[in-house]
Amino acid sequence: MPELNLDLTACHQHLVRVRISHRPRQGRLVFSLPSWTPGSYLIRDYVRQLEGLEVRQGGEEGAVLPIRRLTPSSWQLELSSLEPIEISYTLLAAELTVRTCHLNGEHGFLALAAVALELEGERWSCHRLQLNLPPSWQAFVPLAEDPGGGWLAQNFDQLVDTPIEVGPHRCHYFSVAGVAHRWVSWGPVLEGCELVESDSHWLKQLESVCLACCRLMGVERPAAAHYLFVLHLSDAGYGGLEHDLSTVLQFGRRALARPEGRRKLLQLAAHEYLHQWNVRRLRPAELTPYRYDQAVVVPSLWFAEGITSYVDQLLPLSAGCCTEAEVIEDLGADLSRYLLSTGRRIQSLRASSEEAWVKLYRPDAYSANSQISYYLKGAVLALVLDLHLRRAGSCLPLVLRELWSSHGAVGRGYREADLIAAFARHAPDLAELLPTWLASDGDPPLATYLVDVGLALKVTLGSSQELGCRLDSGTGAPCAGGVQRDGAAARAGLTVGDEWLALDGIRLQTPEDALAMVRAGEPPRARQLLFSRDGLVRTTTLTPDPAAPVAWSLLLDPDGTETMAQQRRRWLTLEAP
Repeated sequence: MPELNLDLTACHQHLVRVRISHRPRQGRLVFSLPSWTPGSYLIRDYVRQLEGLEVRQGGEEGAVLPIRRLTPSSWQLELSSLEPIEISYTLLAAELTVRTCHLNGEHGFLALAAVALELEGERWSCHRLQLNLPPSWQAFVPLAEDPGGGWLAQNFDQLVDTPIEVGPHRCHYFSVAGVAHRWVSWGPVLEGCELVESDSHWLKQLESVCLACCRLMGVERPAAAHYLFVLHLSDAGYGGLEHDLSTVLQFGRRALARPEGRRKLLQLAAHEYLHQWNVRRLRPAELTPYRYDQAVVVPSLWFAEGITSYVDQLLPLSAGCCTEAEVIEDLGADLSRYLLSTGRRIQSLRASSEEAWVKLYRPDAYSANSQISYYLKGAVLALVLDLHLRRAGSCLPLVLRELWSSHGAVGRGYREADLIAAFARHAPDLAELLPTWLASDGDPPLATYLVDVGLALKVTLGSSQELGCRLDSGTGAPCAGGVQRDGAAARAGLTVGDEWLALDGIRLQTPEDALAMVRAGEPPRARQLLFSRDGLVRTTTLTPDPAAPVAWSLLLDPDGTETMAQQRRRWLTLEAP
């Protein structure tokens, strides 16, 4: 079996020394490094961090074998004998995200898709993992321990699905329906924001949210036989990555210090924990099996991420960890982000899923004009689907449970047609409605469904006329950080990066200076803008538009009935009608 040995003692240099020991089965061996990691749909070219690749046969003093590079991240080796070989290389671990590697004097984190070579013919073989750590450090690895030392992965897929956290951390233990769970965190916190150390209720709340995930899926126990939570606290980070037996979360210290911080972290934990069902085991057919060397179009990412993003806000309420008012506020914030996204009018939800590899993870200053996140619009569609199903006497949790039974629990990948059929079995008109909503660049009929549960959307208009441009603070003058495709700034010929110097002859030093001159309530009129582009000073005529929406809120309908209130409570707590 291949054995992966990782030396992390060069932590201050951010270097991981890798050694793979293997007895080849044939005279030609091809090996490759994955280009992406499941759950994060972007070709990351992890090979960028690899250096010093070398293969020896005959031990440390053996001959160095010639290697032929086939692609930027794959190699071929010709062998004259089948004696054991050792592949060695070094990786730079200097990027702290949930999908990359980070090693310093305080801790180490490894996403093994960025570390482990796949040896041809060994994908489904057992792999052994060994770690060499700095003194006093310990490893947190969601794999079965090897009686001989180290850990065992059932195959290469399980190996690269294994995040590794190491350091002098304290581990906290709890259980969910009898299944052992661990909680490990790294990163300093602001005073009073410690989770486990200063708050004895945190692990209990986390356990309650995990149990709520089980109830949602209609199962008694988690899908994983044991589970590891890893939390990285940074200044302002946010995100997570799901795995079969674990998740890695990144969260901001400042966000945690705010009153809603714990709730937001619980929602993030719920999102990634639910992924052990939805997307890890209840998986799109296009990802069965994974292709680590290339992008694969997955039309149903809206289901994998949008459904999960929708219910992650409801799960803490279902677990008894927040209030109905807080959930309505959070749902309203997401709906506001969606309704303020101009790209939703250009990109359909299906296209957003299919183009994830080239758009969502590669944003630029113009992205907002032409694309919408399948997380965000997928969550909005999930809300509409849930309320539509409830009109038919069913609900989204029942559809999830059916799909888990028919596909996830038996390892059968689903296609979009399977999803549509599952929804249509509970509400037959969705056989036509759902494909239309997926293909449309319009909004699903939100307002008509919110009425059912006694809610309404309220718009807030801006206090200034609409410039059609986001102004950022610059060095001495505001700078255009984003320009709406059909807005006032675009009509005036302005573009991203333009420095706004003066409006109607009045010097501008901050974005607020410009906004103060175009207050809402006054009739918009043509104004002379002095701006700088590429070192040249220019002028243009800018005619703002009337004040536009800057936020939407989700409010209780004052005329709502008790029946609506009961339906709302069942909906928000994920109960069946």
